[in-house]
Amino acid sequence: MDTHADQGRRILDGRPVSPSLFAHFVLRTSNRDALRDWYLKVLNARQVFENDYISFISYDDEHHRVAFVQVPGLEKPTDRNWGLAHVAYTFADLGQLLSTYRRLKADGILPARTINHGPTVSMYYRDPDGNGVELQVDAFDKAGAAGYFQTEPFRQNPIGVLFDADKMAADYEAGVPESQLLRRP
Repeated sequence: MDTHADQGRRILDGRPVSPSLFAHFVLRTSNRDALRDWYLKVLNARQVFENDYISFISYDDEHHRVAFVQVPGLEKPTDRNWGLAHVAYTFADLGQLLSTYRRLKADGILPARTINHGPTVSMYYRDPDGNGVELQVDAFDKAGAAGYFQTEPFRQNPIGVLFDADKMAADYEAGVPESQLLRRP
């Protein structure tokens, strides 16, 4: 398997090269302060730069992961607009996802839907502008998740099964094994 460095050495041979990482996304808004504050809270991020026009935040060693461009007079999109459905963030384990759920719930930020997709256990939120944000945990390693897409249960229901986040958090704290909680019913 080629590493990204190997792919880079092939620049002149014309073969396609894949990016090494997803870097960031930028949201245009007329509601920058509320949007920025929501993402700072939800992602447990920090602001790295801001002026009257643009704000940058990050939650890791990347220089920025999300930016917010203030454009006066924009209209909030409706659910009938096409475009990006949501962005997703993966947590290291179910405990981190459930801890984040409880922290956000205490601040009045509740998921719009909670779904066990099979490959992931996911909580979908709406930011102040209505953009979708998925917080998830993988139920398998990468190969197992890819394999789950080929199963009959996934073919019959590729969306997944709703779950009660409070019940899952209580079950987790009561000692129900994570492997059991991640398994799609």
